[in-house]
Amino acid sequence: MDKTTSGWINGFFGVAIFAGSLPATRVAVIDFDPTFLTCARASIAALLGCALLLLRRQPRPQAADVPSLALGALGVVVGFPLLTALALQQISSAHSIVFIGLLPLCTAIFAVLRGGERPQPLFWLFSVLGAACVAGYALSGNAEASLAGDALMLAAILVCGLGYAEGARLSRTLGGWQVICWSLLVALPVMLPLALLTQPASFSHVSPSAWLGLAYVSLFSMLIGFMFWYRGLAQGGIAAVGQLQLTQPFMALALAALLLHETVSGTMLLATLAAVACVAGARKYAQPAQRPQPAQRQ
Repeated sequence: MDKTTSGWINGFFGVAIFAGSLPATRVAVIDFDPTFLTCARASIAALLGCALLLLRRQPRPQAADVPSLALGALGVVVGFPLLTALALQQISSAHSIVFIGLLPLCTAIFAVLRGGERPQPLFWLFSVLGAACVAGYALSGNAEASLAGDALMLAAILVCGLGYAEGARLSRTLGGWQVICWSLLVALPVMLPLALLTQPASFSHVSPSAWLGLAYVSLFSMLIGFMFWYRGLAQGGIAAVGQLQLTQPFMALALAALLLHETVSGTMLLATLAAVACVAGARKYAQPAQRPQPAQRQ
C-alpha cells in the first residue's frame, strides 16, 4: 500500500471517529455543563496521552516545536470544542452544519499558508462545491440563525482549520499520535484547573449514558481520532485528506439516527453522495500538476 492511500485510509478512520462526537456530546451535555465537558475531555485525554508517551519513552519535542504545539492545542483542544459548545447554546445543530461544511476548505487554506502545499486549481473548485453541498443541505432545514452563535461557529472553524494544518505539519517529523499527546499536555495546565473549577457540586445525578458520552469524547474524539487524523493528513496531504471532512456531518446524522432515533431523509442521502463525489474530485487534483520533462538530447 502506497503512502497516499494509507493517508486516505487513516483520514477516513479519523473522520468516522470524529463523527461520533456529536451524538456523544448531545448525550453528555444533558447532565454536564458544556464548559466542564470541554475541559474534562481534554484533561482526561491529556493524562492518557502522558501515560502513552511515558510507556513508549518518547523524547521531548524540540524547543522550536513548542509554539506550533501550542497553536495546534489552541485550535483543536481548547478552541473548537469550547466555541462550538458555546455556539450550540444559541443555534441548532442543523444550522451548525453550515459551518462544519466550511471546515475542509478552511483546512485546505491553512495547508497552503502553513503546510506549503500547492493543489491544482480544480482542487479548489471541488472544495467549494463540496462546501456548498453541505451548507446547502443545512440551510434547507430553515434553521433559525443567531448572530452571536454564527460568530462563535465561524471562529471555531477558523481555529480548527489552523489546528488541523499545524498538527499535520508537525506530524511529518514528530509522528501523528505524538503530536496530539504533546498538544494535550501543553493545554493541560489550563484545562485541568478549569475542569476542577466548573465541575458539578455532585455527580449523583449523572446518568450512565452521560458518563459514556464523556468517555467517548475523551478517549476517541480527543485522542484516538486524532492519532488517525494527523497521520492521515501527514501521509496523504493536508488539503487533500482534509476534504474527507465533507462526509463528517452526514456520518454524524447517520449515527444520530441509529443511536438517537432521528430521521434520515432522502435529501440527506443525495447530499452525502454529492459530497463524496466532490471528495473524489478533490483527491484527484490535490497534488501539483507534473511538468513535462524536457527531452534529452541523443
